[in-house]
Amino acid sequence: MSHMKKLEELISQSVIVDINDRLDEIFEEIADNKEASEDAKEEIEELREFKADLEDVLEDIKNGEMDEEEAKELIEDIEMAQRGSDDEDYGFVEEK
Repeated sequence: MSHMKKLEELISQSVIVDINDRLDEIFEEIADNKEASEDAKEEIEELREFKADLEDVLEDIKNGEMDEEEAKELIEDIEMAQRGSDDEDYGFVEEK
């Protein structure tokens, strides 16, 4: 399997699913509390931005705008983050 195909599957079948699950959890907490804390609002925004970035990566793959080496590096970053990170940022660094 090519690295791009593996990355596409990893993002679409694991990472985005995890993001959607976390968003659902946050919205359930908000519904239970009848209000959204600043932390919840911030996390929702960060997750939505991260999901949009991942969707851009999927679009790059679809359009042939990514090479195998770049895909391999992203796979390694995601897998490393999934093994050792509780904050689920998947090794991506927030751009300032």
